[in-house]
Amino acid sequence: MRKSTRFAASAAAGLLALSSLTACANEAASSTGSGGGGKGEKVKIMVGGLDKVIYLPAMLAQRLGYFTEEGLNVELLSEPAGVQAETALVSGQVQGAVGFYDHTLDLQTHGKYVESVVQFSHAPGEVEVVSTKAADKITSPKDFKGRKLGVTGLGSSTDFLTKYLAVKNGVKVSEFSPVAVGAGPTFIAALEQGSIDAGMTTDPTVATILERKAGKVLIDMRTPEGSQEALGGPYPSSSLYMQTDWVNSHKETTQKLANAFVKTLKWMSTHSADEIAAKMPADYSQGNKTLYAEAIKSTLPMFTNDGVMPQNGPETVEKVLKAFNPNIQKHDVDLSKTYTTEFVEKAKG
Repeated sequence: MRKSTRFAASAAAGLLALSSLTACANEAASSTGSGGGGKGEKVKIMVGGLDKVIYLPAMLAQRLGYFTEEGLNVELLSEPAGVQAETALVSGQVQGAVGFYDHTLDLQTHGKYVESVVQFSHAPGEVEVVSTKAADKITSPKDFKGRKLGVTGLGSSTDFLTKYLAVKNGVKVSEFSPVAVGAGPTFIAALEQGSIDAGMTTDPTVATILERKAGKVLIDMRTPEGSQEALGGPYPSSSLYMQTDWVNSHKETTQKLANAFVKTLKWMSTHSADEIAAKMPADYSQGNKTLYAEAIKSTLPMFTNDGVMPQNGPETVEKVLKAFNPNIQKHDVDLSKTYTTEFVEKAKG
């Protein structure tokens, strides 16, 4: 059973130029990055921020040894925004990307067929935070008009979700200013210095903002309930997505990756946030292990326990994107080509 959806605004312009490199994805990658080294079939995966809790399964699978158990030598690479991970995939620099499922829809409108192979989540895991200084002026997305709103990158999933929340609440995309501020320290600095009035980010950045009293939560989409309230349904976000042609020509390798990630998601569902935090690299906690564990605990509800695409999830994503994205509005996206459950069903069995 196959399904597919997603898109990337700012990266779209470079897709044609990059497409000539796509064949490179068929070549095995070197193992010099995070988790590289050792024996096994080499695979490169680009992650839209390795230290972000929403993408935690990527590093956790490495730390638990599940890639090695499958006979894989996986190199995990990191970019600050999911749109950059997407670009790396389409250009053939890597064989897989860990990022938001929505990219698969937009790419299809540009003739690029990419599919989610393992769906990590059924909620965005994103939080709209408003600076403490602006908290009394911005009490809902209706107040986005005239504001500077932080996103990880233009054309990123945070950019998409911000635009949807604005449009849904009567604010045109042209009536506010999206500002690319990344995540972590750069996002926090922008919030504290007034470069942005509010912005969308994830844990552990959210936990740090709240601890420093630099901002307040405006919209919380870290749970299925939060996703339902803000977006009207389950919103599949973080996933392992790959080019469909590569998947079809490397089914054995793809199955091994799915096996490793499904085992990881199952492990996460039976262990506490403290136990998960203990498995992650020490520097991910940024010197505060308690706060990091709390960040994981807050985000855990977003994850699936089996890697399966949530029912009606693709339709919710398409609805969100259609609200503001001209590309999605004028193309009939074949959702069945934006994801596949073939590999996770076998991994579960």
